[in-house]
Amino acid sequence: MTDASTGSVTAPRRAASAQNTPRSAWPALWALVIGFFMILVDTTIVSVANPAIKAALDPDTNNLDNVVWVTSAYLLAYAVPLLITGRLGDRFGPKNIYLVGLAIFTLASLGCGLSPTLGALIAFRAVQGIGAALMTPQTMAVITRTFPPNQRGAAMGLWGATSGVAMLVGPLAGGLLVDGFGWEWIFFVNLPVGVIGFVLAWILVPRLEKHPHRFDLVGVVLSAVALFLIVFGLQEAQTYDWGVIWGPVTVWGLILVGIAVLGLFIWQQFRTKSEPLVPMALFRDRNFSVANLGIAAVGFTVTSMSLPLMFFIQLARGLTPTESALLLVPMAVAAGVLSPIAGRWIDRTDPRVLLVPGLLLVAGSLVLYSVFMNLDTPIWAFLIPSLIMGIGNAGMWGPLATTATRNLSPRQAGAGAGIYNTTRTIGSVLGSAAIAAFMQARLEANLPGAGDGGFEAGQLPDVVAGPFATAMAQTILLPAAVMLVGVVAVLFLRRPTPSTAAWEAPVRTE
Repeated sequence: MTDASTGSVTAPRRAASAQNTPRSAWPALWALVIGFFMILVDTTIVSVANPAIKAALDPDTNNLDNVVWVTSAYLLAYAVPLLITGRLGDRFGPKNIYLVGLAIFTLASLGCGLSPTLGALIAFRAVQGIGAALMTPQTMAVITRTFPPNQRGAAMGLWGATSGVAMLVGPLAGGLLVDGFGWEWIFFVNLPVGVIGFVLAWILVPRLEKHPHRFDLVGVVLSAVALFLIVFGLQEAQTYDWGVIWGPVTVWGLILVGIAVLGLFIWQQFRTKSEPLVPMALFRDRNFSVANLGIAAVGFTVTSMSLPLMFFIQLARGLTPTESALLLVPMAVAAGVLSPIAGRWIDRTDPRVLLVPGLLLVAGSLVLYSVFMNLDTPIWAFLIPSLIMGIGNAGMWGPLATTATRNLSPRQAGAGAGIYNTTRTIGSVLGSAAIAAFMQARLEANLPGAGDGGFEAGQLPDVVAGPFATAMAQTILLPAAVMLVGVVAVLFLRRPTPSTAAWEAPVRTE
């Protein structure tokens, strides 16, 4: 491709001369996208490898909550620091914080691959999450600070296309690596990518002007406690039958205390006069607020849908991880090709024109998956909802991010990116926790006593595979319902006007 949305060799020059975009903007974005790509690939690889990880490190139980913590620990450690890591980028420079995060993520990947137990793997996944939390806000902050508002859609189109390509590369690479070398290699593959990404970011990403900030440590503690209590309660709910966890502590007690602490955190943010962790003034912009609601629904849906789908494909239908990943090719190709086009459109149209049909297509594809998830549907038929979901994804990721960041000033870039990514990741954490509880509940309903034995990939007899498939089909309707909530939210967006965009050319310090 040769247009600006793809970040081609000629596009940055045209953008720099015609639109006053710094000449370094596109090369810097490409360098940052490598790390963002690695984060996304790592998530999708793990979803494909979950059955193999469970068979290798937790083979003796049918409790799916155990292996789900491989994802949930990562997402929880990812979500909690995001609010402050965006501010760290403002304070110490997005380039510096990004490089630190990339180094942590890459080294933690080595630890994941060498983990001898499920507990060790979960611990290193949490460290990976911290590294990802340091990296992610910096990508969006650089886009906000180096691209003027009328070009952010093109930049976010590349950001959205990255997620589409990751959807393809992650599952395919995961399937090939798990089948050929073992689950450990889904983490070892991050090592060369991390080194290359570090070198390119060191060379290409400019050192932008720093903005001093005070850090709201009370807010950090309150938000961390609230998130942990809520997510842990949801994650372990089915294990403890929504009852007592230990002593007087119950699942509902943890969740209610977490909600109360979350309310205290919000109250504290309104009361903080200097610099709250979450600047509530940002939410006066309706599009920023609504885009955050939309991305929470997207995070919930994208994270939660993969678990029942992959367990159905591999356990009920007996496909290998590689074969399972091939069913996602239409989704990845459609998202990767269409996202840059959507990025160009969002710069000059009402965001609802793309977001409403995009989210509806994703919800519809999940319903279609549910209809197809039985033992009689031909395997090729699963390519249809995959394609529909890919088309929907193109109208979802980039347009939401562009809408959220369009009116942010350079000083607000880190805080805004931190809030947006926190909201997305909170949605993902809740999705991971809720889908585990709901999946286990559906399994118990369709297979009473399912926790007494072990599931082995590709070896479920028909008498078990049928009810198992029914349970997975019912489970995938949960993310479909949450996506419809996102559709309702984006209906309240406004079409942005050029006069609302506050932007000034970035100041480089090198």
